[in-house]
Amino acid sequence: MTPFIAEMIGTMLLILLGDGVVANVVLKDTKGNNSGWIVITTAWALAVFVGVVVAGPYSGAHLNPAVTVALAISGAFPWAAVPGYVVAQFLGAMMGAFLVWLTHKDHFDRTEDAGAKMAVFCTGPAIRNYGINFICEVVGTFVLVFTIFHITGAEIANTKQVVGLGSVGALPVALLVWVIGLSLGGTTGYAINPARDLGPRIMHMLLPIKNKAGNDWAYAWVPVIGPLTGAALAAFLHLMLK
Repeated sequence: MTPFIAEMIGTMLLILLGDGVVANVVLKDTKGNNSGWIVITTAWALAVFVGVVVAGPYSGAHLNPAVTVALAISGAFPWAAVPGYVVAQFLGAMMGAFLVWLTHKDHFDRTEDAGAKMAVFCTGPAIRNYGINFICEVVGTFVLVFTIFHITGAEIANTKQVVGLGSVGALPVALLVWVIGLSLGGTTGYAINPARDLGPRIMHMLLPIKNKAGNDWAYAWVPVIGPLTGAALAAFLHLMLK
């Protein structure tokens, strides 16, 4: 279990369970159909918990390019290791999205709403306003990353304080993602993670999904650039306040 494999498997589990709950809620004839936003936000939080518990002892469980970049900006993670982590996160996200499609294929086939099928894989705005949508992703990710600095400690390389506490240390991060989803997630679907959105969006494009919609590439920059911007702002503020 190298750091690369840990990031890949941890992110795969994150997306399998996170996109999986969206599939359970929005696809036709699942047992969880129409169970709502509370179910989605709760399962995404627990998906983060699972990913951190599995990957934490080996990689620090970033599971998110925005977190990796923010830690590098802060000096808590080597820039040389950033590309490998990001590649692993994107590969894991794509693997997780594939497994969601595989396990829910019958329900994808029965679902007529192409938008609902795409929503399993990637985020989209409730009201399309690119400027405001971008700000929403910046703010959500800023809260995520700035709080992670205080959960893990200021000078710790690749979040090793979470590792030391094991599943108990993963719990605050899960609660953080939960409250972001409940409080700030209703505007854009709170990607707050470039790999979480772009990796599955690519899989939506590649997979043979019956009667699927387009991939909304016009919006796809928002859940990538927004989280990276929010993470960088959080890292810079953290450095200023040290």
